[in-house]
Amino acid sequence: MGSFVYPSLTVQTIHDVVVIVLIVLMLLCAVAAIILVLFQPGNSQGIDALGGSSETFFGKNKGRSMESKMKKWTIIVLVILAVLALTFFILQFPQVWGATTNG
Repeated sequence: MGSFVYPSLTVQTIHDVVVIVLIVLMLLCAVAAIILVLFQPGNSQGIDALGGSSETFFGKNKGRSMESKMKKWTIIVLVILAVLALTFFILQFPQVWGATTNG
């Protein structure tokens, strides 16, 4: 496979800048997703289920709003990460930038 020749140095520079920006954005989204997932409480009751402790309705739903917000933000961040990754993949094709093969 031969090397690719870009139409101009400006196009190659734009390509390099776009690739770096996309990688940085994907890294930030990945770190945000990891942090959001780590801060979410687990769904299992754990050792409390063995003791037969009964919880009130208020006790069960006390943190519901914060949990739902964190789940919503996790989904948003992961969708953004997926879109950025797909965009990054598509922009790796030299034909998108008008490049031709040399040799």
